Amino acid sequence: MSVIHRTTLEPTKLELLAGWLPTRPWYRGGPQEPKLSKAGGFRLDDPAGEVGIEFMLVRDESGDAPVDYLVPLTYRAAPLDGADAALVGTAEHGVLGRRWIYDGCHDPVAVAELAALVEGRAEPQAQNESHTPDREVGRALAGEGPVPAEFPAVEDAEEHTELTAPDGTVLRVLRTPHPAPDGAPQAEPGTAGHVTGAWDAPDGARVQGLTVLLLTPPPAP
Repeated sequence: MSVIHRTTLEPTKLELLAGWLPTRPWYRGGPQEPKLSKAGGFRLDDPAGEVGIEFMLVRDESGDAPVDYLVPLTYRAAPLDGADAALVGTAEHGVLGRRWIYDGCHDPVAVAELAALVEGRAEPQAQNESHTPDREVGRALAGEGPVPAEFPAVEDAEEHTELTAPDGTVLRVLRTPHPAPDGAPQAEPGTAGHVTGAWDAPDGARVQGLTVLLLTPPPAP
């Protein structure tokens, strides 16, 4: 299960994201530098124990209104082959040394564990506590699956990132998630599964909303 080290990271995650987020097509800020804070998130375990996996919710308050972003990140002890374009940056960890930090949507370890979470085979872990399941993260799947483990095609859009499996199944990562109006996230019509999360609203209230959708291809005629 996830082990959280109480140590330093230089530069910090938010410092790295301040330079990276404005390069994304789903970033809604203007020309000014992002003003970021952490709003929430959770972790997933790499079964091999090699890759750190975190789904961060960060808030940008540089514009007229705050905007929340979902940023899956992976932390590696060495570069990931073929993923230079997905590199967020490198940082020095006080215990583990240099870490290569990637957009988790392009990291096959993170994607496989996200698929396992939707299917119910992976247990979400607390973002800031070791060996602690995160009970605020929900998931659902229509039917019994299985969900593909590999989603090699990755495409960014204005509000989400779509990960597509060879059979046409899609994991849609909602990059700008919104709180559920009634506090109880519901599956969107036409989706086969989803993940929900919780985070802090600008006023300090704890809110919940959809973070990931699973879409399956229509049956062949």
